[in-house]
Amino acid sequence: MNFELPHIPYRENSPRENGLTMMMDKGLSWRETENFIDSSAHLTDIVKFGFGTSYVTNDLQKKLDLYKAAGIKTYFGGTLFEAFIVRGKFDDFRKLMDKYNMETCEVSDGSIELSQEKKCEYISTLAKDFTVLSEVGSKEEGIFISPSKWISMMQTELEAGSWKVIAEARESGNVGIYRPNGTAHVALVNKIVSNVKSENILWEAPKKAQQVWFIKQFGANVNLGNISFNEVIPLECLRLGLRGDTFFDNLPQEITTQFK
Repeated sequence: MNFELPHIPYRENSPRENGLTMMMDKGLSWRETENFIDSSAHLTDIVKFGFGTSYVTNDLQKKLDLYKAAGIKTYFGGTLFEAFIVRGKFDDFRKLMDKYNMETCEVSDGSIELSQEKKCEYISTLAKDFTVLSEVGSKEEGIFISPSKWISMMQTELEAGSWKVIAEARESGNVGIYRPNGTAHVALVNKIVSNVKSENILWEAPKKAQQVWFIKQFGANVNLGNISFNEVIPLECLRLGLRGDTFFDNLPQEITTQFK
């Protein structure tokens, strides 16, 4: 950091296994990618090429090379994986990963129906050659998945070889672990973390209020994803107690009592 301040939460340097920030690239140009890396690479662990944007993004290989040179993991969104699967093109998906020298991939079933057995088969197969993230939850509004099923799916997918399981929220932040108004399903989240280690979960949290909630619940080193490219630095300030929403969270009681 640029200068010293006491009472700042500890953050590991990259590459890290916990306290991850996943940025969602929805179509940055390669010049915008360079600018993002210049400003925020030191705070970014993973970049997801959202949904199917990798199919239409200009200078895809150039962008991938830029991120890789900056030490940032990259992967294509789970919707692209599903687009290959629904067309019976799993082998072509594998070839795509090889073509672009990808080291990380996502397995999801948010838009299509896959049996848990088949999904775990894909995870196990891909985990032999790639770092796999698997996403749990539906992208459709109004679909309720019981807490016990969330827990079972996450546990099974981690056992199958997933590095992290992603708790679905979409880029809109109003499905999956969130209610339609964007607030967290508190009971659901609490039941999940009672049975699945928090460090194994990456919570999609595109909205500031959602980021604040998770940081207050689980601390500065909670894994958060679907962060906009221009919100990575503001998120880090939330983690460190350098924004009003989390300002007092890491200060000693004597300071809090005096100033709050």
